[in-house]
Amino acid sequence: MTVTGNSFKMLVERHTNGPCIDDERIFRLRTTGEQPLCLQPRLIDLFCGAGGMTAGFSPFFGHGFQPVWANDSDASAAATYNLNFGPHCFVGDISEILLDPNTYVPHADVVIGGPPCQGFSLLNKFKSGDSRTRLWTPFMEVVRRSGAAIFVMENVPELLRSPEWPHIRDTAHSLGFTLAHGRLCAADYGAPQLRWRAFIMGCNFIDPASAFPPKRTHVSLELAPRRRFLEPDAQLITDPRPYRTVRDAIGDLPPPTPAEKRSNAPPLDLHFGRNPTEISKARYRAVPDEGMNRFDLLRRAPELTPPCWVKKKKGGADLFGRLWWDKPSVTIRTEFFKPEKGRYLHPEQHRPITHREAARLQGFPDEFFFVGSKAQIARQIGNAVPCELAARVADSVYALLAARVGDEHW
Repeated sequence: MTVTGNSFKMLVERHTNGPCIDDERIFRLRTTGEQPLCLQPRLIDLFCGAGGMTAGFSPFFGHGFQPVWANDSDASAAATYNLNFGPHCFVGDISEILLDPNTYVPHADVVIGGPPCQGFSLLNKFKSGDSRTRLWTPFMEVVRRSGAAIFVMENVPELLRSPEWPHIRDTAHSLGFTLAHGRLCAADYGAPQLRWRAFIMGCNFIDPASAFPPKRTHVSLELAPRRRFLEPDAQLITDPRPYRTVRDAIGDLPPPTPAEKRSNAPPLDLHFGRNPTEISKARYRAVPDEGMNRFDLLRRAPELTPPCWVKKKKGGADLFGRLWWDKPSVTIRTEFFKPEKGRYLHPEQHRPITHREAARLQGFPDEFFFVGSKAQIARQIGNAVPCELAARVADSVYALLAARVGDEHW
C-alpha cells in the first residue's frame, strides 16, 4: 500500500485503545474534496463488469485506490473497465485462469467483487447444484494469493440466507479474517435508486464492524418508508439528506433522439430512443401518469393489454410502470429499455428510459465511457453496483486501512 505525505492527523483521532477513524469523517472529507489521498491502496476487482464497484473506489468519487488487476468473463464489459481504469482487466473464467500455472496474481491491499448472483437470486428457481453459487471460491483464492488485508464481496441479499453463506464465513475465518455483513439499500447512500445488495466485508487486522456498515447519508421523506428487510438499519450521519430522486438524476436531460448510438459528447452519446411499434406507443399513451402500471393499462385500455396480463390478476405491479419524478427509481436491471420487464417508463414522456438515464440512475458519471453494442452496454449498466453505494463502502475500507497505518505512524 502506497502511503504519501503525513496527513493522518486530519483523519485519525487518538483514543485510549488506539486510533479510531469514523467513516462519516472520511465521507465528509471525500465529498468536499478535502480528503488527503495519503493512502493509495492497491485494488483487485473480480467479476468486475463495467467497473461500477471500482468507480466508487476511484477518483470518479474522490477516492485514490489504485486498480492493479481485474477479471470478467464478458469481453465488452472488460473493454469498458480497461478504458476507464487502465489495462488491468483480463477476460475469461476466473476458475480456469487460477488453474493456469502461469497466472500471476499481484499483491493487493483490497479485493472487491460480486460473484455472479443468479445462483442465489429469488429469480432462479433451480438453485440446487447451480455452479454459480460456488464462484465465491475463486474469489477467496485471489484474496489468499494477493495477500489482501480486506475483502468486500457483494451479491443479492439472498446470499446471506443461502446454504453457501456458512461456507463463505468458515473459509474467510480459516484465512484469518473477521467478518461484518449487511444488506444495504443504495438509496440510503445517495443513489437515486431503491436497490438492495448484500455485502460481506472481511478484515485480517481489526474487526470490520468498527467501520461497517457505513452510516446512512440519505433518508426517505416518507414518515414510514417501506423497508424490504427488517434487520437493524445502519446509523445515520449527523445531517442526513433526503433521498435523491429520478428528477435529481435525469431531470435535466432533453427528449432523446432516434434509436442509434450517437457520436455526440456525453451525456447525449447514450441518450437515444428506440423504435417502438404503433401498439407500444398506444400502450405508453394509455398510462400517462406517474406510478401507473399494467393494471392501469388493463383498466383504461383492455383492448391494448396483452392476454397474459389479462389472465395474471396478481403480482407484477411494476410491469409496464412509470417512474415517479420525486422518488428514487426501482432497481435498474439489464433490460431497462423494455417496459414490459419493469417500471421503466419515463415519468412523463411516452417512452422507456434511455441508456444514459439508466446509467445516471446507477450513479455512473457522464464522463464514464462504455464499450459495446446497445444490448451489451445495457447489460453492463444493469449488472453494476450503484456507484454511490460502492463509494460509501469504500469509505469504510479506507477508514479501516487508515486506522492501521495511523497506528503505525502515530
